[in-house]
Amino acid sequence: MVIVDVDEVVALFMQGFARFVARRGYEMRIERFALFQNIFRPGESASIDLATGRSLFDDFFRTEGEDMEPAPGAAEALAALSETAQVVILTNAPEHGRTGRARWLARHGMDYPLVINSGPKGPAVAALQRLTERPAAFVDDLLPNLDSAAIHAPAVRRFQIVADERLRPFAPAEPDRHAWHDDWGTLRQALERSILSSE
Repeated sequence: MVIVDVDEVVALFMQGFARFVARRGYEMRIERFALFQNIFRPGESASIDLATGRSLFDDFFRTEGEDMEPAPGAAEALAALSETAQVVILTNAPEHGRTGRARWLARHGMDYPLVINSGPKGPAVAALQRLTERPAAFVDDLLPNLDSAAIHAPAVRRFQIVADERLRPFAPAEPDRHAWHDDWGTLRQALERSILSSE
């Protein structure tokens, strides 16, 4: 089983979200590995407050959450992996974005079972692992989610990728614990080796 996140893993979320906030009169400046702390009112040096950020986030998924490009090579890699493994999408998108997210995945050739999660992903990864007797792997962009999986599902092999090249240098990572990959070409190969070598 291959358990895969969406935003900044198979989808270029930050690019789509930047277009959305620009239409709302804000601008995104990639200055750190964060979401709301990268959003500013034009001409201001302080980022927007948390409440404004959450409101924009919710509205994006409610109205324009399908305005994203797929990460290069992601759909092709998952299609190849799906020939020998069950692919499952595990996302922390809000529940009201489920239908749009499912449409987006299907439109871009990633129509796999979709699980909506809230909070750290370790418990959900563990629950999914219990559904199979075969090896499992988990791919996410966020170190806390990978750490959570290490605690709750230590047998699941963990991989980190950040699709947006602008965001990638700021991402906290621990490659000795969670294998880091810059692109889906090398990640696909690593996942194939991980799954096949563990059978």
